[in-house]
Amino acid sequence: MQYRRFGRTGWNISEIGYGMWGLAGWTGSDRKETDDSLDLAVASGVNFFDTAWGYGEGLSERILGELIRRNAGQKLYAATKIPPKNRQWPSRPEFTLDEVFPADYIIEYTDKSLQNLGTEQIDLMQFHVWEDAWAGQDEWKEAVQKLTEQGKVAAWGISINRWEPNNALETLKTGLIDAVQVIYNIFDQAPEDQLFPLCRQMDIGVIARVPFDEGTLTGTLTKETVFPKDDWRSTYFVPENLNASVDHAEALRADLPGGMTMPELALRFILNNPDVHTTIPGMRKLPHVKANVAASDGSKLSPEVASKLRQHRWDRTPTEWSQ
Repeated sequence: MQYRRFGRTGWNISEIGYGMWGLAGWTGSDRKETDDSLDLAVASGVNFFDTAWGYGEGLSERILGELIRRNAGQKLYAATKIPPKNRQWPSRPEFTLDEVFPADYIIEYTDKSLQNLGTEQIDLMQFHVWEDAWAGQDEWKEAVQKLTEQGKVAAWGISINRWEPNNALETLKTGLIDAVQVIYNIFDQAPEDQLFPLCRQMDIGVIARVPFDEGTLTGTLTKETVFPKDDWRSTYFVPENLNASVDHAEALRADLPGGMTMPELALRFILNNPDVHTTIPGMRKLPHVKANVAASDGSKLSPEVASKLRQHRWDRTPTEWSQ
């Protein structure tokens, strides 16, 4: 496992982190398999775990808390998120800060997450949605400063809305945000335009989420794929999105280097960028952990392969189904 300095926090975190959304909202989750996968990840050198209160209304946080206690002798970094008060993912430009993150609510859910994790401090507390129009408002800033002074939160972050990588730039300039989490993968390369240069300039940690484009970049989806109704992907992969996604994945397959799987290529594309400090694939099964961790070997893509992958950039804008 390779490690990278996480911006101005100075933390040395594993470049392959662990995304814990799969414990809620996805079908096929099994608790024992989940715990075994988490344990294998720790044994393999993973030390950065991303969860949220919204993943099973605290269940994912409690599972992470148990993992931390099972590994009390080593430092595992816990990143979690405050859910929007109006329970709308993502936020929308017309939402007010008071509807989504009033100060007393930020404090309330920080305390809830601390209780779920069973820790004295949250390493990274993130806002689960965001609007850059809130950058100049004082209420969230006062809550952030209060919780930091109380020692309840070590660092603060923003999970940026899907396909809106520039919707936090002014907020980052306040100096109160230590990390951003943004969708970045072979298709979604737009964060390179403005977000990553600003993060580099301000020494802000970068978490690349959705490395496999919700499954498209694993190469396993077809135009006939159907998800169960209780799986959130059934509302995301509507025909319009599923068909286009499969077409883009098939085009990418033509540029797949010999001996490399599509998931491996997806991870290596992200790790090839030094502006990214960690990426957080979901890993609910032992083979997934082994395969994902193996991508962290310090090897870089050849310039020829990296150049070809640039051609697969797919700029998208939020829609009713993009969530």
